[in-house]
Amino acid sequence: MVYTPSVTSTESVPVSALARRIHGWTWQAYPIGMGTGAVYVSLSGLKFHPKAITTLETIFFFLNLILFVLNTSTLVLQAILYPKQAWRLVKDPVKGVFVPLIVLSFATIIIGVINYAHPTGHVATEFVYALFWIYTSFAVITCFPMLMIWFNNPHDLSHFTPAYAFLIFPMMLVGVVSFNVLRVMDPADTRSVGVLLAGYFFQGLGFFMTFIYICIYIIRIMSTGFLEGHQANGAFVACGPPGFTALALINLATRAREILPKHGLVSELAGEIWFAASVMGALMLYGLAVFFFFFAAMPYWFKIHKHLNEILGCWALTFPNVGWIATTKILGDVFVIRGFYIVHAIMVVLICSTWIILIVLTGMAFWRGLIFRSKEEDVIKDSLDKEEVEEIEKMSQYTASIQGSPVHEHPGSRFSNV
Repeated sequence: MVYTPSVTSTESVPVSALARRIHGWTWQAYPIGMGTGAVYVSLSGLKFHPKAITTLETIFFFLNLILFVLNTSTLVLQAILYPKQAWRLVKDPVKGVFVPLIVLSFATIIIGVINYAHPTGHVATEFVYALFWIYTSFAVITCFPMLMIWFNNPHDLSHFTPAYAFLIFPMMLVGVVSFNVLRVMDPADTRSVGVLLAGYFFQGLGFFMTFIYICIYIIRIMSTGFLEGHQANGAFVACGPPGFTALALINLATRAREILPKHGLVSELAGEIWFAASVMGALMLYGLAVFFFFFAAMPYWFKIHKHLNEILGCWALTFPNVGWIATTKILGDVFVIRGFYIVHAIMVVLICSTWIILIVLTGMAFWRGLIFRSKEEDVIKDSLDKEEVEEIEKMSQYTASIQGSPVHEHPGSRFSNV
């Protein structure tokens, strides 16, 4: 009896370019928006701040909004149309660490809302306060499940990268979101105490957890040498925890100087003591962040692979450095040293220049189909039911047998690259 399959072949099933894009979209798209957010966050801290700079910041803010909506809606479509691919990305030991970046992108949007929408009266303080708790809940709900998935599997130390700390980053950034929210809240408002304490709580939790990741990173490069290829970009991620924590400590303590005395908390001098201690601690963390920046930058050009298909990893050159760059300006305000302002301005120019280069290269990679595009057979496999896939495999075996070519492939091997 001759077997006659009901499905002809995978090649006969048409796959549109849009379907390949949706199927090929990954969580690594969010760093593009975060890099865009890094531009207006960095520009907003410039000491010399003409109106034209504010206009430029606003443009980048809306561009970041567009990228956030695009990435989120595409990944939602992927989860609806190709649930197997969506779940595969979440469970992937490498690509899965980028899932929490949706929360970090949301943080840059909240900062933009505070900087550009609240001063114009388009957004009320109550709305900003609500955004803080939404972000905090979003961070916890996203980070803990991803940590459970990641820690449920063993990981090779020889392939460890600081980018794994992205699993904790959203909770660490609660402190940064906190002091930005407190800028528009009345210190006498009892709700400001909750925002302040939550900021310290999660900043400490996030920093110390990410610091453990950094220690593992140092151990790794002791045994294997500097990171190479696309992992060389991840070396800049190590700048993030100490840089953002230094920034959060000084700014949270600045708000504590106003909030604690108004509510009679701890002691009369608590606010001043917190501020003095925070400046000292922030200065030490700032030095660590600057060290990690040069530690990553010096061997970078010799270690990175110059391939456009790895361009997404290069966005790590932008947002992890925002923390220590912004701290540079704050230290200039605290110690009244002009040199800090000069260094800050130079680094802001470098961040903007890096963004221009990366957005051009990312556009080229997207146009050539090197990123965010799946193979046709991968799309077809995730579009079919299990029975249909088995039918196609049987057909392949049948075709090979009638042509006199023995089949040695394991069932499903033609999709093994998925």
